[in-house]
Formats: sequence, C-alpha cells, structure tokens
Amino acid sequence: MTTIAVLGNGRVGGNLAAALARAGHEVTVADRTPGAAAAARTARIVINATPGDGSLDRLAALREELRDKILVDVSNATTDGPDGLPADLIYPGSSLAEQLQEALPETHVVKTLNTMLFPVMTSPATLTQTPTAFLSGEDPQAKQTVRELLTDLGWQKDWITDLGGIQTARATEAAILFVPHVIRSTGFTPFAISIAR
Repeated sequence: MTTIAVLGNGRVGGNLAAALARAGHEVTVADRTPGAAAAARTARIVINATPGDGSLDRLAALREELRDKILVDVSNATTDGPDGLPADLIYPGSSLAEQLQEALPETHVVKTLNTMLFPVMTSPATLTQTPTAFLSGEDPQAKQTVRELLTDLGWQKDWITDLGGIQTARATEAAILFVPHVIRSTGFTPFAISIAR
C-alpha cells in the first residue's frame, strides 16, 4: 500500500483515484483548494491530474510539499479550440513535464498515461488491441515505482515502454494533437497510442 494524493477531481483524477483505492492504496483527492498542499505533504506519490494549462503554476506553488516526492504527471498542456478539444501545445519545443521538473528540481517527475483517453488509464485490457503506456523521467527508481503503480491499474509489464529522460515527454505530449482529429472522426470511443511490433 502506498499513500497517494491525486491533484484534480475531474474525470481523469476521479477515475485514477477510484482505481488506485480499489487496488489497495491510501488515496486522497484534492483540487485547487488549500487542501492540495496538505494532501501533497502527507503522500508518498502525487499525481497531477489538473488541467495542463494551469498545472505549472499550481504545482510550483507546492515546491516544499513536493520535495523528495514522486510526481506522476498525466496531464497535457494545450490550448483549446472552439469545440473544447485540444488545439495547440502550450510548450512547443518543450513539455509540461520538463517545465515541472525544472520548477521542482527536488521532485522526481515521471510522465505517463497521457497518450490515451482517460477510461483506458485504468482499464487498458478493454481495448481490442494492446495499448502502450510510456514512461519519461530522470530517476530510475521513481520510474520503477510508477511502473508498479501501472501494473496495479491493469497494465501488463510488456505494455509499458520506458522512453528515457524527462525530455522524451515532449514527444508523448505532442501526441495529444492526434486526439481531436480522432474524436471528430470516430467519436468519443476509448483509444490509446500503441506501438505495434
């Protein structure tokens, strides 16, 4: 059992919190209120499920609370188009994960689960084809811990691909630009980016 704070209580955060609690972890959910600081302070792992366009400011304000913690970043920082779907990247040539790691140098940032619609994060086996979960981060032990969390969510070990350092998150974050086109083409049906071999 691990103590986990999920920052963000929308569809993504709520879905992750419920699944992790079912897996036996002690989970606290906090939103933008001061409760986020208390939740982060008492957790071993913090999951960023806040809207990506405001994540950097929110989490940078928690620098002391996040010291020496693992920060699992599942958000994508984008501007929205007129239909509310992602339009452009806020950090072109970089990524939200890189910005968070720079702002929080004493926190172990790991990027994952951001290349899929939110239902797939906790139910990967429901897809008809094998999905891929990517890991980006500087600390090998932090990535191993996150890998174990993913297996608790139903991800098989060979469905998880470690891409390397935090800079690799700019590639997975750019994949969000696929999402609006796929949704407009086929509707809001769960899907994920997958590496076929």
